[in-house]
Amino acid sequence: MSELRFADGLRYRIEIPSVEGPRVLEAVLEEAERRAVPVRRVSQGSGVMMLTDAEIRDLAGLGAEAGVEVSLFLGPRGAWDTGGQSLVTAAAGGAARGDTGVEDSIAEVRRGVALGIRSFLVADLGVLARLGELRRSGELPANLVLKTSVLLPCANSVTARTLESLGATTINVSTDLSAAELGELRRACAAPLDVYVEVPDDQGGFVRFYDVPEIVRLAAPVYVKLGLRNAPNIYPSGLHLEDLAVKLGRERVRRAELVLRLLAERASELVEGRGADRPPDLGIPEP
Repeated sequence: MSELRFADGLRYRIEIPSVEGPRVLEAVLEEAERRAVPVRRVSQGSGVMMLTDAEIRDLAGLGAEAGVEVSLFLGPRGAWDTGGQSLVTAAAGGAARGDTGVEDSIAEVRRGVALGIRSFLVADLGVLARLGELRRSGELPANLVLKTSVLLPCANSVTARTLESLGATTINVSTDLSAAELGELRRACAAPLDVYVEVPDDQGGFVRFYDVPEIVRLAAPVYVKLGLRNAPNIYPSGLHLEDLAVKLGRERVRRAELVLRLLAERASELVEGRGADRPPDLGIPEP
């Protein structure tokens, strides 16, 4: 049993991924209120560079008003670059290629911070290390959340300790770890673990709703993440996919309602509310 908790004393929080713009976030927040799902973090996968300044400001404003962390992906990335390795191995998809790729990722963070964002998804080890240095030196905000991506998967306790030492505020884990293996990671680090309990098809496609009680017991604090099986990959998103992205966002909230219902049925002693309005460990935007 893990004794660690989020800053507001909770064992788990709900995260909705693939929230690709202001319209999607509006829909997610509306659906969450309607279904009484306490969404505390949303994350975006297309990247800072695929959003206009106005869109980032709108995301920051919506997140700040709702008290929800908004985490934006960093780009460019190997999967969209001119190299070919990412075509044969998904592990290369999040890499920052060359020193220029690292500097471009840092530029993404500086732009997002200037527009009010306080949380970023990092998929490259070197970028994580550099951002950790900049945060410690005061060049980036001290409360900046650095969230490792599922494209930089953590599958063992040594890796968890290493990511945390480099600056990871919250760690995305491999999607196929057992609750016991997640407990091993928890004993090795204090950073919250981001755990997909419904996994996108390109990351394994697992549906793990019945595992949630044991995951919470052994690995708290955890972000319970709801991807979708049988759903198209919408990265990079844009106006041409906005209606679909909105529907996918609403469905992810519905999936979260199913998980919370099952948690109440199977482990009512673990059921918690929303928690504090603005806990200090949550990367709520500051527009």
